[in-house]
Amino acid sequence: MRQFKVLVRGMDRFARDRGGNFAVLFGAAATLLALGAGFAVNISQLYNARSSLQGVVDAAVTSTARDLTLGIIKEADANRSVQSFLDANSTAGILQAGQIVLDKLTINRTAKTVQADVHADIDLYFPFFSMGDMRRVTSSTTALYSDKKIEVAMMLDITGSMAANRRAKTNKIGDLQAAASQTVKDLLGQNRDPNDPRVRVAIIPYAEAVNTGGLAGTVFVETQDGPKLPPPIDAPVAVSTTTAPDKCATERKDKDGYADYSSDGPDTLRRNSKGKTYQAKVNRDYRMRTCPAAALVPLTADQDKLLTAIDHFQAAGVTAGGIAAQWGYYMLSPSWRATIADARLGTGPANFDPKKVAKIAILMTDGQFNTAFARGRGAAAWQDEGETSRANAEAICDNMKRDGIEVFTIGFDLSDPSMTTTERDQAKSVLKDCSSADTSSLKHYYEAATGAELSDAFGEITRNIEKLTIDR
Repeated sequence: MRQFKVLVRGMDRFARDRGGNFAVLFGAAATLLALGAGFAVNISQLYNARSSLQGVVDAAVTSTARDLTLGIIKEADANRSVQSFLDANSTAGILQAGQIVLDKLTINRTAKTVQADVHADIDLYFPFFSMGDMRRVTSSTTALYSDKKIEVAMMLDITGSMAANRRAKTNKIGDLQAAASQTVKDLLGQNRDPNDPRVRVAIIPYAEAVNTGGLAGTVFVETQDGPKLPPPIDAPVAVSTTTAPDKCATERKDKDGYADYSSDGPDTLRRNSKGKTYQAKVNRDYRMRTCPAAALVPLTADQDKLLTAIDHFQAAGVTAGGIAAQWGYYMLSPSWRATIADARLGTGPANFDPKKVAKIAILMTDGQFNTAFARGRGAAAWQDEGETSRANAEAICDNMKRDGIEVFTIGFDLSDPSMTTTERDQAKSVLKDCSSADTSSLKHYYEAATGAELSDAFGEITRNIEKLTIDR
């Protein structure tokens, strides 16, 4: 304590000293303080300028990469796009108009990146000696873009449980129509060249079966007492002709009557148990009762055609999820390209090539898969239809994911009180198993309790599709 008092008295005497030594010391200290303050101001100025510059160039390059991805601009327009963005936002933060200079823009077609190098010359608030009154601040940023095509198959549940319910004041089929229609608009809205669309969408409405529409020629119609395989290709015409009561199809069966999980085209040649060659058409099981009124639409960029198909949805029938997954797989498989083209329903799916095309499957249902007409090879004979349908769906989803198809699933109103806890758990389990694995930034399985949540789920999937085309 005594030492502290001595120190205080000493400082007090120094403060009262009016001699020259104090003046010199004070002048030196003041100069140092001024230099320090000026230096701090300049550092803060340069930091803010660099931060503002980085923000502007990040936004410019990200925006340009997105426009390249969506086909809004061509690669030749990228330099002008970045420069225009820099000019329009050059007054961000402490920057001034015309201060940002684009030094170099690099487009790497192999890595699919856009890189911009820029600088801004900053007039310092406090110039220092030989340092001059200006310092250059530089910045560089890189963003990914993609020129991938996108093919999306939407497998949509239009079974009886989706019907409007006045007592419960719900209209799930209406909710689905609204959500699916908006999704089609959002996806196709990314197209800029109608002659070369970047995005195409297929619609597969399903219930107990799938209405094949213009692809009815791919269906083999079974009879109760007749063969379960298409006739050999060298059979008489009368033998190979069967009257079709509708355009619906169930599972395709192999030569032994088991469910076929492949994506082979219907013109694929196979051999039956007698060594005879036949075409791998898709079966219409004779036990099928209700054919959905709404027909599938193969991949197209024709928005009106897709919206019209959605408008025709009518809720009826039971839920054959394995059959839905099967036809979603077909609509994304290049093995079906020739068949679709021959039916004049478009050019068909592109080849499986993750560098050139992103293939997306969206499977939506409001309940448990409960219907199937053929079980997988090795499945127990006593397996019930629901278990068979779920197993078939999971097997086909596995094949889709193996081929590089990204699978998203949506469970709609799975909290419906008409479902038992077991049924609800089974419904969630198959949808989770079918979906692709989540990543830190990408979700694949969704649950929606209301129409608004269903629209939100489809909307997030649409945004995730864009992420996939850029990030992978």
